[in-house]
Amino acid sequence: MEGFLGGLAILVDPWVMLMVFLGTVLGIFVGALPGISGSTTIALMLPMTIAMGPIPAICFLGAIYCAANFGGSITAIMVNAPGDPSASATALEGYKMAEKGQAGLALGMSAVSSAIGGIFSIFVLIIAAPLLARAAYSFGPPEYFALAVFGLSMCAAIGGDSAVKNLIAAALGVLLATIGMDLTTGTERFAFGIDELADGIKFVPVLIGLFAVGEMLDQVVRRAEKAKIIAMDAARVPGMAEFRKCNRSIWLGSVIGTFIGALPALGATTAALIGYNETRRWSKHKEEFGKGSIEGVAGPEAANNAAVGGSMVPTLALGIPGSATTAIILAGLIVQGVRPGPHLFTEQPTLLYAVFASMLAANLFYLGLGLYMAKFFARISLVPPAILWPSVFVLSIIGAYGPDQSMGDVVIMLIAGVVGFLFRRTGFSPAPLIMGLVLGGKMEETLKQSLIIFGDDVSLFATRPIAMTLLAITAVGLLWPLFSRLWRLRVAPR
Repeated sequence: MEGFLGGLAILVDPWVMLMVFLGTVLGIFVGALPGISGSTTIALMLPMTIAMGPIPAICFLGAIYCAANFGGSITAIMVNAPGDPSASATALEGYKMAEKGQAGLALGMSAVSSAIGGIFSIFVLIIAAPLLARAAYSFGPPEYFALAVFGLSMCAAIGGDSAVKNLIAAALGVLLATIGMDLTTGTERFAFGIDELADGIKFVPVLIGLFAVGEMLDQVVRRAEKAKIIAMDAARVPGMAEFRKCNRSIWLGSVIGTFIGALPALGATTAALIGYNETRRWSKHKEEFGKGSIEGVAGPEAANNAAVGGSMVPTLALGIPGSATTAIILAGLIVQGVRPGPHLFTEQPTLLYAVFASMLAANLFYLGLGLYMAKFFARISLVPPAILWPSVFVLSIIGAYGPDQSMGDVVIMLIAGVVGFLFRRTGFSPAPLIMGLVLGGKMEETLKQSLIIFGDDVSLFATRPIAMTLLAITAVGLLWPLFSRLWRLRVAPR
């Protein structure tokens, strides 16, 4: 509790509070823009946060993450075009409600259930944080190496439908992490005499290229579609009758979202879809689903926003991104000189609780903004692509050039943008590549440190129970599909 009060004290700082508010407004704005997700926006904003300092920067990015999930529900309900992938489940019932003239009620329930789900997950984090801190003293280089390997194994399930394609993208990310000077041996690797590559591939240009420029190129090849917005009155707070009807859906979605978000490699979109399915399964009014059920809005919205807080657990506690968006936030922490992982709870607890407090404030901010400005945000979807995407491209160039004032970083960003575009057109996800780039360097560094500690005797890994447990879980996770398939073939009737 003392750490949380310290985090609240930092949040009272007008500069930090302003960053949280601006992040919330920006998150709702971009969340309501079909095609620009929270991950794209955070990638664009990352270079602009470098000079802010760790706490304002992470609070700003965290607020965008929280608010973008809610913002996506606005256009999901009004235009049947989810502004963020996590709002895809909301569109199933929300748009049907809008067609029945209940758009204001749907938006009001979306705002309230989103805030409840988000606040619930944050309080779970606050309670769980001291428990996670107890493990901090047991972690050394071998344990961090095992964590990195475990995180890379999770790439098979993050972002795309094909595990093989995800692992290929992650392997490419690990390969990129080896470019540059090896600090242990002093050997230059894969630089090919190019000075800009001597220091390695930076996170920021690759992030901006893969997410922002890749998405821009993908949108360019699509035919522009005119969205027709449904007329509505202002969003309104649901009454007691609606709350009684949706009470079970909201709490079910909150619990599911927090649990799914805390699992590495899953995220808000998965949580929302599971939340919708379970809400429908346990509803007393199943006949309303598919026709505009308010429970079908409340459940997935509580789930996808609860997943935001839940996904920060593996990101902060283990240094393993819980989703594509937290992979970018993880890079932001590293750029700010913050070392994610178990020691964060003991070395910088104030920063940790300041992030939790800022996410709590962001949920309250978007609750108010969502109720009173939903009608305005809904019309953001009508911004012409001819204005939107050139602006994104200019911001991308500025963001890539700004940190080191290097045109080499701009070239890397453009190349990454083409790669991101090709990924989207061929069914690859950029998220595993980012995880490979982030975790690949960490895995190599901690392996070398471990070998130095062990005197190059790999067998001494067996003397580290935590490391061996993590490596065993990784092996089981990778081999389980094979064993499962062999078992089915063995028991199948002949």
